[in-house]
Amino acid sequence: MPSPSELHAITWRSSSYSMEEDQCLQVSDQHSGLIPVRDSKTPTGPTLTLPTPAWSAFVTALTAEGGLAPR
Repeated sequence: MPSPSELHAITWRSSSYSMEEDQCLQVSDQHSGLIPVRDSKTPTGPTLTLPTPAWSAFVTALTAEGGLAPR
């Protein structure tokens, strides 16, 4: 699991569904096997780190429910 200092130094990307840069979910693809997730409104707040398969299952479930269309 990335340390707090590693999480601070990584490059985050915002969801393609974001209307505003400061009100969205952000993820990072820089850690093999793990997907760190944070709220852009509180970038120094808590970070959720998910195993890549769990993140993939989450995204698949969202798209299957029709809540999101792949972009």
